[in-house]
Amino acid sequence: MADNLIDARTLHGDLAPTRVFDIRWKLNDPAHGLKAYLSGHIPGAVFVDLDDDLSAPEGPGRHPLPDPATFAATLGRLGLTPDDDVVVYDDSAGTVAARMWWMLRSIGHDRVRLLDGGFDAWLDEDFPVETEPFTPVATTYPVPDGFRGVVDIEDLDGRTLVDVRAPERYEGRTEPVDRIPGHIPGAINIPSSEALEAGSFRQRSELDRIYGALQSPVISCGSGVVACHTALAIAESGRPIPEVYIGSYSEWSSSGRPVATGSKP
Repeated sequence: MADNLIDARTLHGDLAPTRVFDIRWKLNDPAHGLKAYLSGHIPGAVFVDLDDDLSAPEGPGRHPLPDPATFAATLGRLGLTPDDDVVVYDDSAGTVAARMWWMLRSIGHDRVRLLDGGFDAWLDEDFPVETEPFTPVATTYPVPDGFRGVVDIEDLDGRTLVDVRAPERYEGRTEPVDRIPGHIPGAINIPSSEALEAGSFRQRSELDRIYGALQSPVISCGSGVVACHTALAIAESGRPIPEVYIGSYSEWSSSGRPVATGSKP
């Protein structure tokens, strides 16, 4: 089983041969990531934009997957090769950076880990930061056959669907982005925050307690980003990486299909 997480001290000791990517982003401030990167980042880290680099401009949901050729071109521009060891991080407990972790794992690039605790963990160790952007040497990344582990909206019937949004969004008490509040009928709610303690992932035994009863789940969120974080948590519990419904609630709620509210599936 491939490693999924790395701590700041281990990364610091093995920084030179590792390809590091900064994927900071905020839902209500798309410019946050680049501004944060330019104010200070892990030395040698390359900035990756969630909207431009890890999503297609159009498709099902707010963050659809790019086509494989486009993603391969992006990885080449970022200077990545299939043999590289990769670490991704953000400043939101991994909920954004896990999208790149999942995308790489989905195309068969298994040598990728997420920095547990994110940029804060790096700062807590008083490790150095840089403000100058790092420009990688472009490469040619082979085009993958496609993304594995993706479930489409037509294939959700009969599946155990796990909605990892916060309870207030799942229940329909608030909805900051999508037009219709609520959740996909039948989906159970296990918020992504359940996998975390003080900004880092819980121990494997605790993750096993949270996710152990799930049978072949499909993970959903708002737009197919935070779902990847829970996919990582389930993998960290010792299970296979679960399938992800990338379109998630943003696609479902705009499709004309029924929507449920309240705390019950």
